[in-house]
Order: sequence, then structure tokens, then C-alpha cells
Amino acid sequence: MTATLNPYLADNFAPVQTELTIDDLPVLGELPPDLNGMFVRNGPNPQFSPIGRYHWFDGDGMLHGVHVQGGKASYRNRYIRTQGFQQERQAGQALFGGMLQPSPNGSKNVANTALVWHRDRLLALWEGGEPHAIDVPSLDTIGSHTFGGKLVSPVTAHPKVDPTTGEMMFFGYSLAQPPYLRYSVVSAEGELLRTVGIDLPVGVMMHDFAITEHYTIFMDLPLTFRLERIQRGEPAFAFERDRPSRFGILPRHGENRMIRWFESPSCYVFHTLNAYESGDDIILIACRMGSTSILGASPGSHESDNRAISSNVPLLYRWRFNLKTGTVQEETLDDCPCEFPRINEQYLGRPIRYGYAGKSAPTAMPKFNGLLQFDLAHQSVQTHSFGTGRYGGEGVFVPRPGATTEDDGWLMTFVHDETQSTSELIIVAAQAMTDEPIARVLMPQRIPYGFHGTWIAFV
Repeated sequence: MTATLNPYLADNFAPVQTELTIDDLPVLGELPPDLNGMFVRNGPNPQFSPIGRYHWFDGDGMLHGVHVQGGKASYRNRYIRTQGFQQERQAGQALFGGMLQPSPNGSKNVANTALVWHRDRLLALWEGGEPHAIDVPSLDTIGSHTFGGKLVSPVTAHPKVDPTTGEMMFFGYSLAQPPYLRYSVVSAEGELLRTVGIDLPVGVMMHDFAITEHYTIFMDLPLTFRLERIQRGEPAFAFERDRPSRFGILPRHGENRMIRWFESPSCYVFHTLNAYESGDDIILIACRMGSTSILGASPGSHESDNRAISSNVPLLYRWRFNLKTGTVQEETLDDCPCEFPRINEQYLGRPIRYGYAGKSAPTAMPKFNGLLQFDLAHQSVQTHSFGTGRYGGEGVFVPRPGATTEDDGWLMTFVHDETQSTSELIIVAAQAMTDEPIARVLMPQRIPYGFHGTWIAFV
């Protein structure tokens, strides 16, 4: 497939090149008067035509931000100016290959996946390298952030910030040489306190993890990387269906010798919703697939096409790991395909009643046609539909200032109308999921489909 025909470079997956700063955006409805902060979303946006086969994960990171204050909204978008981005800008062309087709120049840190706000610092994240610090509200790139030179591993795109202690936990994985996993804890003051190696039998693509009040949970899933496959001319990544999934539970400040591994049938998880403790049990909730063909990984040549497609569908799922007996119980929570799960992060690592996710659209390309609210206590689901021909992204939960209940707040996401070629930020009341958005902020340019976002409250 050539770059010009690549579907991830067409329609609303195509990049935008203009960096704008626009104040006083049109608003349909009314912005909550007590809402004061900035919604920022990260995503891939290649500045030049890519070299060879382009994967959606390859594009240069671009931030789209909407600042809301006093019932008004402003917009700005900025490229994340990584070292690789700057080298290519100076050359006037793409220099680096991507995940599907490496180049002699190697690859670059694209900083395009997600964001975390910790110790009054915004970090843009990409799991293959170090994070990049971003100035708020300008969204200008400050530079790579290595925790005062203490960083010795890549940083996951999904660090976890404990809402009570203020600590931030992250991991980084290595594919070619052990230790294949390193785990780090950062203090509430932003100091990298410790990094420990975790033994894995082989390198795996580990995108996310989870924390509870006292534990950290790693997922050693069978999307493996093996050099011998490359030597045979096969894709480096493969989903090894006959290999079980392993879940490692480690005390937050523990070491490799203290981890306990639990096995379950093979599966893949890109994103966790939450985890928490319940007596002797550790509860993990995540979007689970039976297998994955991401990165060209084969789900197994013995599978029929229909089975391969169905097993790639993510469903909300719950595991229960008993620390006393070593047993594992697991179950599907709902049969509606969904991804990009989020919660009210003031409850991260603690028992929750509500979870949210993007409702997967029945389209060839990965799109969401609505937002889901899961009531885990009553095993019910409510849907907010974006409407015909309208597709959106991850719903970021924004707590109402001073809220005392878990669902008192709003979900924010960008939505693109493919029939009108217009984009907007919608704000949905979490306690009225099926209602129309309480506000729609009209964007001054198209917002391409992207990955993860965050809300930064201004005090």
C-alpha cells in the first residue's frame, strides 16, 4: 500500500498542517460557569509524507487544546517538537521509518499517544521513549523530561497518578534484551524515587497497567517480540495463542522477588479501566480482546477470518485475583464493543461504580460513534450517541468543582461530522448521558481522529 492510498492518511485521519490560536469560539448551548481549565488531546499528525508503509502510531504528536473559562472557549493546536520532528523540519522531508517499515535512520520519539498531568507539569507520552514536557496553556514544547537524568527506561503512555498520595507510577518495556520490564515510582514532588527490573520470559508489547491502593498490576500478554521471526522474514510481533496471559501483582514499593503471577487464557488488553482491592481479591477491569492483529501480528494461521475478526473485538471484562488462594475468576461485563476506557480519576485504584468508554462503530476504520457509561453496581449501560455520520474520541471525565459523588461531572471529547466536514468539542453531563450535550464548542479547523486526552483544572 502506498502512502497516498493509506486510509490513515485520508479523510479525518489525515493530518492538519496549520497551527492556530483562536479566541472566543462559537458555543451551542452553555458552558458550565464553574468550569475553568483546559482540555488537551494528543494524536498522530505527520508533518511530511511518511517513508514507506505508514502505521497510525507513527505520526508526529500534535496537541489540540480548548481552554474554557468564564463561559467562553479558545482553541490552539501545536506540534510536539521532538528531536526527530526538528531534524525532519530542518531537512524538509521525512527521515525516519515507522513500525511497519524501519529506515536506515531508525525511528523517532513521536510523543503522540497520551498525556499526564503531575506536579503541575504536563507530559506528552509515547511508550518507546522519554516523555516531553509541555507548557500550559501555550502548549509549546519545553523539551524531553528525564526526571533529572534518573530515567533509565522508556515511559508507558499510561502512567498512573494516585489521587490520595500524589505518587506517579509508570513502567517501560524493552523488546530485545532483559530486563524486558522496568517499573518506576515518582514522588508527589516529581522526584523519581526508584526503578526496579521485572523478569519476563520474552519481550512483549505492554501498553497499559493498573494500580490499586497498595499494589501495581502488570500484564504479560502473548503479543511477543522475537528476533528469530525477523531472521525468517516474518513480522517481529506475533500473537502466540498457545501462550497464556499472565498478570503480575506487586506491592507498590516492592521488588521483582515479591511479584505474584496469575495465569488466565490468552488475550490482549490495550487499556485498563481501573483496579481495586476487595478483601483478599484484586479486581481488574479492562477492555479485553481474544487476540490482536495490531502491528501486523498474526492471530494464528489456523484461525478463520471471521474468528480472527471477532476475537479482535474489545469488550469490557473483569478479572478477580485472590491473593490468598491464587485463583483467578473472570467474566465479560458487557457485549458492546468498546475501547479507550476512562473513569473519574479521583477514584483511581479504588472501588468504582461508573466507567466510561468509546462505543466502537461498525466501520472498517477504528472509530467511535458514541460514549458508554457502565453502571457496574447495577450492571447497566447508558449510551450517548454522536449522531449519524458523526464520530468522536475518548470521553475524558471532568469532575464538577466541589463534587461529592462519583458521577457528578462531564465527559469531553472531540467529534467530527463527516457529512459537514466540521469538528467540535462536546460536553456531556455524566448524570444525563442520553441527553444532548450541554455545550458544543465549534472548532475553527478539522480535528483529526487521535488518541488520548486529559483535563487540566486551573485554580
